[in-house]
Amino acid sequence: MTATVIEMKGITKTFPGVRALTDVSFDVRAGEVQALVGENGAGKSTLIKILSGVYQADSGAVHMNGEAVHFAHPVESLRSGIAVIYQEFSLLPERTVAQNLFLGRELRSRYGLIDTARMRAETKDVLTLFAAAGRIDPDRRVGELDVATQQVVEIAKAVSIGARVVVMDEPTAALNEAECEELFATVDALRDRGVAIIYITHRMREITRLADRVTVLKDGEVAARFDKVPAPDAIVRAMVGRDIADFYAPPASPDEIGTPVLTVRDAGNDVLHDIDLDVRAGEIVGLAGIQGAGRVALANAIFGETPFKRGDVTLNGETVSFRTPRKAIMGGIGLLPGDRKSEGLVVMQSVRDNGMLTSRAFAPLWTRDRINAHVDTAGMDRLLDQMKIRAASYDQDIRGLSGGNQQKTIVARWISMRPKLLIFIEPTRGIDVNSKAGIYHLMRDLAREGAGILMISSDLPEVIGVADRVLVMQEGRIVAEFPYGASEQEVMYAATGETEVAA
Repeated sequence: MTATVIEMKGITKTFPGVRALTDVSFDVRAGEVQALVGENGAGKSTLIKILSGVYQADSGAVHMNGEAVHFAHPVESLRSGIAVIYQEFSLLPERTVAQNLFLGRELRSRYGLIDTARMRAETKDVLTLFAAAGRIDPDRRVGELDVATQQVVEIAKAVSIGARVVVMDEPTAALNEAECEELFATVDALRDRGVAIIYITHRMREITRLADRVTVLKDGEVAARFDKVPAPDAIVRAMVGRDIADFYAPPASPDEIGTPVLTVRDAGNDVLHDIDLDVRAGEIVGLAGIQGAGRVALANAIFGETPFKRGDVTLNGETVSFRTPRKAIMGGIGLLPGDRKSEGLVVMQSVRDNGMLTSRAFAPLWTRDRINAHVDTAGMDRLLDQMKIRAASYDQDIRGLSGGNQQKTIVARWISMRPKLLIFIEPTRGIDVNSKAGIYHLMRDLAREGAGILMISSDLPEVIGVADRVLVMQEGRIVAEFPYGASEQEVMYAATGETEVAA
């Protein structure tokens, strides 16, 4: 039994009209990973913000290494050795890796000048802890690094200040399989150094892989504690208050699948080669592959963002050649981007306005102010109701909604356009388990209504559980196809270039 580093006792927090936390107790020990899980809105973020000094609890106490502490500001928490790594990094893109590690605490020479050489050397020392150290130049601007490497820099920053507690909030949300494994190795290394880690995630396999203990929050209260990591079903049951035997919707039956909505033959561009693809009405086709395999490039080619330069494409039996997304939308294709906040939402606009963005843009100029081509304001509200979007009002800014409700709003936007083909890129990134199940069932409902769906996800169990067929891409080519029920091992072997599955 290792020493308890952080102990939060009886934490209660109320916002106007909402009780976010009720008598929550939580602790984390040195050299362990404590998974903190729950649906969006369960209270995880509020609890962490109290720990880090962003919010003040109405009642309760926080102890660090056995002594009562009170953080009135995040700087006080950081100085005490608590580092929080959020999904949106706190790095300055125009500064170097070394400058970011020592931001606000720059090393100085005896003459009072910033000692760049010493900062660079100490940055190199810190980075030796990480598998990615060899590809990180301390003098390189952070804005030039990919997301996975920026995350390493963020964690290295925590290590460099001597953090004894590191909080990671959905750290794999934007990472591929290989990058996830690097992150897991980093977490293992921090644990071996005696760092206490609070790990927030919606992904069951990460909990199974990393956690020593699990605490589940539901509706602002502790729903369950597990001193040993149980089977995922037990965690899910505690999170949502019921069994989710039907987590994934049943696959399409043969009589539910119709003729091809999309057909691509011998198509390619600078990234894609010899693409042959069919997506039929009523079915969900999943695209699997490692980062850079060409999955998103294929979606962008179909959608006209980076068009095919050769080959034939038909949509509902008609030959098409979409050179812009606008043409693709007019032709009946919708695309849900992988990063909904930066690519799919106008966060300062209302839920309703976000739902109507595309239909308003494509309405005739003389009707744009009153009724659009496919749905009016009342029609959008009915559609949002059908999607069971949880919002105080559809007039509220969409930034106040959970990730799952934001995602369903984007889906409503495309449904209003009556698409023939819907492309989902990372459909459940950053949303909770119950919302994921809702998105999966929604996708299946759309397919049963006659749409063809092409789904891209870096979560392999998700692809296998949702898709009626799985196509595997490698180096810009489709290299394998698997029916519903394929194993993760089979798909991964195909994605990595192996020719046969190990016994």
